[in-house]
Amino acid sequence: MGRNLYRFSKIKTGRVAIARQDFTLDQVLSKLHEMADPDYLEGGRRFGIHARNGLGVRMPSIRSLAGSICKNHDLALQLWDTEIHEARILASLVDVPKQVTKDQIIKWTNDFYSWDLCDQVIGNLYVRTDFTLDMAIPFSEMEKEFVKRAGFVMMAALAIHRKDLDNNTFLPFLIQIEKKSDDPRNFVKKAVNWALRQIGKRNLILNKAAIATAERILLQDHSSARWIARDAIRELSIH
Repeated sequence: MGRNLYRFSKIKTGRVAIARQDFTLDQVLSKLHEMADPDYLEGGRRFGIHARNGLGVRMPSIRSLAGSICKNHDLALQLWDTEIHEARILASLVDVPKQVTKDQIIKWTNDFYSWDLCDQVIGNLYVRTDFTLDMAIPFSEMEKEFVKRAGFVMMAALAIHRKDLDNNTFLPFLIQIEKKSDDPRNFVKKAVNWALRQIGKRNLILNKAAIATAERILLQDHSSARWIARDAIRELSIH
């Protein structure tokens, strides 16, 4: 699919300069297939990773490949459309955050089917766009399992990565966490718990607010809510 332009851009990482190169879709897919390990793919299922159209490529290998590819929004869209599990994770690493659109985030999020795909795309790409802040709560209102998970993973990722955000940004998230802590689905409740813990780790003020939220959640008559609350209180109480 077209000529390799061999465009290089030097990125300094300590003393090592990494050369990024333009790749065609076919070239990227060929490299992914070369790294494939069916045994690794099978092993991932033990961790709840059900990769549709998966090849069995390890995450360090995907990141290494991404580090050799020039950022390219069009290539990212092409990779996503292949529906190959690892190609979609790679898409989130080579995309250009400033070129990502709201419609793209909605489309990709509705394509989520696995917790690792959800978490990788949000942490690698979404959190670096202008949309995540406004989409976290709407996604967390959705019934579809991995769309709902995405909303809470967005909250966790914002708490981890966005040091520029003030405390008031996260208070509505705590309200939403309390409201939605009764979902019994494993991948949803774990994301709710993760968001609560990460917000509580951000600073002392949010720590106190998150513990107070967890204490109210603990009073709910739902086993998932009680698990979320107890686990969060245990971890946040030592910070």
